[in-house]
Amino acid sequence: MKATRFVRALAVTAVGALTIAGISAVAAPAGAATRSTVVIVESNALTSLNSGTPDTNLTINADVVYMTSAGFFYYDDKKNLIRNTAFGSYKITKNADKDFEVTYTVKKGQAWSDGTPIDGVDLLLSHVISSSAFSKKAGLGDPANADATPVFNSLGYMGSYDESVVGLPTLSADHMSVTIKYDHFLPNWELIGPGPSPAHALRQLAAGATKLGTPAQNLAAKAKFLADFQSYNTPAFKDMGKIWSTGYNIKAVNKSTNPLLLVGNGAYQVKSAVADQLVTLGLNPKYTSGPKTSGIKTIVLKMIADGTAAAQALANKEIDAYQGQPTADAVTQLKAIKGVTVIGGTNSCFEHVDVRTDGAYGTKDAYTGPFADGKTAASKAKALDLRTAFLLAYPRQEIVDKLIKPINSKAVVVNSVFALPGEANYNTVVKNNGSAKYSAGTQESRTADALALVKKYYPSAASGSNSVAVTMLWGSPSNTRRGAEAALVKAALAKAGFDVTVTGTSGWGGHLDDSKFDAGFFAWCPTSTDPASTVDIYKSDGSQNGWGWNYSTVDDQLVKLRTKLTATQIATAQAAAEKELTSNAVTLGIFQHPAATAINSALKGIKPAPLSPNLVWNFWQWHF
Repeated sequence: MKATRFVRALAVTAVGALTIAGISAVAAPAGAATRSTVVIVESNALTSLNSGTPDTNLTINADVVYMTSAGFFYYDDKKNLIRNTAFGSYKITKNADKDFEVTYTVKKGQAWSDGTPIDGVDLLLSHVISSSAFSKKAGLGDPANADATPVFNSLGYMGSYDESVVGLPTLSADHMSVTIKYDHFLPNWELIGPGPSPAHALRQLAAGATKLGTPAQNLAAKAKFLADFQSYNTPAFKDMGKIWSTGYNIKAVNKSTNPLLLVGNGAYQVKSAVADQLVTLGLNPKYTSGPKTSGIKTIVLKMIADGTAAAQALANKEIDAYQGQPTADAVTQLKAIKGVTVIGGTNSCFEHVDVRTDGAYGTKDAYTGPFADGKTAASKAKALDLRTAFLLAYPRQEIVDKLIKPINSKAVVVNSVFALPGEANYNTVVKNNGSAKYSAGTQESRTADALALVKKYYPSAASGSNSVAVTMLWGSPSNTRRGAEAALVKAALAKAGFDVTVTGTSGWGGHLDDSKFDAGFFAWCPTSTDPASTVDIYKSDGSQNGWGWNYSTVDDQLVKLRTKLTATQIATAQAAAEKELTSNAVTLGIFQHPAATAINSALKGIKPAPLSPNLVWNFWQWHF
């Protein structure tokens, strides 16, 4: 339901070899008249077929979900919201001040990949994973309870839908439409509507089934799901919640994989996956839920975290498209390869640094590191000074100059986590968000100010004194650019008396709420243009707030973003919220990801988009 979330861009696998196992067999020989297989690079490893939990909200998981499912809309490469009329339609059916209703209708004649008809019942799981009221009434836990994880460990809770929906969605008599009632008009109403899920497959998985059902069994399972939904069947939903939250978390797909996990309505299905290496998608013969494909029968996602290795693989014609986190050397290599087209620019993914203040919301782990606010005024003052020092000494400009400008000469430091350079509201937000403190003067002067703050509590602190130990979370050791970034951070912070541990952590996306990490840097990749999409990251009880931030003044501004505002009012609220975050020294933007997309020149139709999924958003247009 929460289509407005950000996805984390991270690399979690090491692939050092230049020869890519398993690819040569599927790539057509050079000069072949027609090819039907595309091999693309992912800098991540598949961890789940469900990208809707805090631990699985990763770019590759989202890419696979995108190509194996289809819903009511998608974004194009110009950030235009495109309605997918092949799947269905939706419209406002009541628009009173305190009675706002939207009806979603599934187009008749569609089927899941196992042949089961798709209807409105398949839209109802969205409510289950997005409504705190449903979760509590069904005995599945209170998503607002910081001490216990709800049965459905979903990112959908605490969003606009959750805060505004009234009662259960209403199913039409023919089961093809669902009407959702809200207690007020929502400006992002198009983005928070339901997405389809194979209700029958989830119900069968929860019952222990290990193979696809017959048509009669599938319809019976869907009917059971509907009955469970309407009666808030606690035992049934506890079983389904366990499957939804963890059952889809698989890295390998082979003959032993439960086929019910692979049921979808997208153009492709997962046919196989080798853990930490590749995922193979094949055409879904039942697909009618979206735009028609253009001749590509197989898409292989190959994990290569190293940009140089990816460039070599492209030169060897072992892959067809690469979009990742390239180094300057890798981009130079890409541009020198014959028969390769390189598309530059930037995308909407942006790197940022976060600093922990407390145990993450929803966890029991206390945080007692150097940046912990603590309980007393003295401890809060010390923590704030140390956080401020850390961010003052953070080498944002050096990172941009040494790692990003060689790829994109127009790159600049990003001074907001709510708006990006070039967006209409960026200058207004930056002017009023307090970020000037962290860019004033030179890095040398800022580092001197940082050291002075550290010396208040550690009088012997000096450059190289290692007075304040900080453990940094940033990603896999195999991510070359992130590794270089971490090295710059370690060296720069040492000048202000910090000893930053920057050891990479494979699978680090599951550690964002781990209190042993004092700070971290990674990228957020927005999936929509909705200004309210940031609420769940920075709100005290936000489902993506993993750093323990808890500021009512921030919350007061963020909730405004879920109401009807003018562009000026949106910028004002964003700036006010970020000013509070900045004054508490908890987060700073660093840079936008350079969009270096290298493509086999024979492959047509790829149009990199700024929003996630950046590369695969129009996979149906690809062809040789």
